[in-house]
Amino acid sequence: MTDTIAELGTRLGPDVVGAVRALYAPEQEPRAAALAPVASDCAYGPHLRNRLDLYREGEGGRLRPVLLFVHGGGFLAGDKGGDGNGNWANAHLGRWAAANGMLGAVMNYRLAPGEAWPAGAEDVAAAVTWLQEHAAEHGGDPERIVLLGTSAGSVHIAGFLKLRSDHAGMVRAAVLLSGLYGFTPLDERDMLYYGPQDAYAGRMPREAVVETALPLLLACAEFDPPRFQAEWAGLLQARLDRHGCLPRAHYASGHNHYSMAMHLGTADRRLSDEILTFISAHS
Repeated sequence: MTDTIAELGTRLGPDVVGAVRALYAPEQEPRAAALAPVASDCAYGPHLRNRLDLYREGEGGRLRPVLLFVHGGGFLAGDKGGDGNGNWANAHLGRWAAANGMLGAVMNYRLAPGEAWPAGAEDVAAAVTWLQEHAAEHGGDPERIVLLGTSAGSVHIAGFLKLRSDHAGMVRAAVLLSGLYGFTPLDERDMLYYGPQDAYAGRMPREAVVETALPLLLACAEFDPPRFQAEWAGLLQARLDRHGCLPRAHYASGHNHYSMAMHLGTADRRLSDEILTFISAHS
């Protein structure tokens, strides 16, 4: 698999997504068939995309930590999956959380260009609020919520940190995979969410993700595009300058922008173990 991912290089696009999905389907599809959601399309807000699914293994017992996964898609696409038609990607993070003793929540959110900044960050906040109110009904501890995002999902989590000054009282920690936080120039795709260049500086979550005292795990991949690697390195340096120490970090060797999240739950446990150790320390 590593050789195949290396051959794909640092490119983004539907063809690369499809190639990576095909690599992990033999491991992920049986897990998808084995564990259905315990609750589907829970409405955490009024928009049709304000829906989340919940995954849990076992019944009863003590309330378990809650992991909320926020998918990627470049602000314009993406789905929580889990519809039973081979659409295992993204839903697999809920199943991975469940297999590791958590209540897994996988959310959709509003998409650009129809919904612009700060829609994604607002939706993360609304989903967290819903989990605070309803997680216990499904075996989750509303006092132990951890966020996990990839790509645009990481951006929306960082935006949540910016919008909600009380975020440290709402969640325990956040895992951010390959996000864009404001350390590199705006591109045309970003403008579909953030608006024109003159609005960019005030809307990016750079300051919030640097300043927050919330525990963070920051990761990027060996074959992430250079912009994403620059963002990761820039954020690490900014956190070091601000706090005098680095946050927990992971460099996913042998992975690309898509495989870093898509492989979680497979035999490659390097990132999985890092995230689980981090969550255990903070939940």
